[in-house]
Amino acid sequence: MKEMDKGKVFLHMTALSLSCIVLALLCLFFGAVKISVFDFLRMLTAGEVGDDLVLRIVVHHRIPRITLAFLAGGGLAVAGAVFQALLRNPLATPHTLGVSAGGALGASTGILLGISGWAIPLVTPVQFFSLFGSMCVVIIIYLLAGERGRFSTMKLLLAGITIALISSAMIMFIRYLVDPHKLVILDRWLMGGLDVLGYDALLSILPIYIPAIILLLSESNRLNQLVFGEELAAGRGINVQAVQIRVFIVASALTSAIVSVAGPIGFVGLIIPHALRLALGPDHRILMFSSFMAGGAFLTVADTVARTLFSPSELPVGVLTAMLGGPFFLYLLVNKKFS
Repeated sequence: MKEMDKGKVFLHMTALSLSCIVLALLCLFFGAVKISVFDFLRMLTAGEVGDDLVLRIVVHHRIPRITLAFLAGGGLAVAGAVFQALLRNPLATPHTLGVSAGGALGASTGILLGISGWAIPLVTPVQFFSLFGSMCVVIIIYLLAGERGRFSTMKLLLAGITIALISSAMIMFIRYLVDPHKLVILDRWLMGGLDVLGYDALLSILPIYIPAIILLLSESNRLNQLVFGEELAAGRGINVQAVQIRVFIVASALTSAIVSVAGPIGFVGLIIPHALRLALGPDHRILMFSSFMAGGAFLTVADTVARTLFSPSELPVGVLTAMLGGPFFLYLLVNKKFS
């Protein structure tokens, strides 16, 4: 890029980042209980508001929920951008590759078993089983995609879709077996949601989340080479198989961690990377960071709308993202000018 182009890109990315952060912060003040920005600021600075209910709502409910929403949306968008580059297909997402379905199957199994006496701090049985299910699917897909020492992206996609269908069938079987009370919990989890209280869920994913995001962002230049084809990338000194395996495993681990606490929230990894690719171009050095910021803001705003629209009840955010993402997916499917 030319120096002027770099300057424009920097300004655009800065404006995008600031806009996303401001949107996320504004979501603190919307919900079943409306909170005044000025009253909250006075409470923090001078303690002028006697009732600390507002402070408890913001600190213990909204901040962890909004932070989790931003991290989950950003992580899913980054994973979507990675999978789309890996398969050179704008329809590739963590959902279509079966990772989310594996997590959903694991969580369903955990709800069916209803383990009591759990002693692992921060991690619930459902979260553990979800993470375990996702990683089992990742291993199976990886083994199936291996082809005489090579990593077949076509097999990767077909194996992911097939395992997602198998996982969906097994979830239906578990729904048949589980008792009515647990069935309500299971269905609610499968819709995807961010209704957390406190910071345990957020802290539990950080050991996987932070290294995964850093590593994937550091692979952006190599992903730029993969987009032009494996042969050309290899000719430019890229170890294609190593990069493919590395980004697939890390992006899958990132998705697994998010699904374990938020459920199978779909289409974020499809909408955001593709929209930004059209707006900012295909350079993953720009696309992946922008996807993180925009994906975080998108899911945070969507969750705020979902918990405010039917207040005091909540619409699971996974339902809202599916309603938005479904038509977008069909648009991509019929549009032949994939970027």
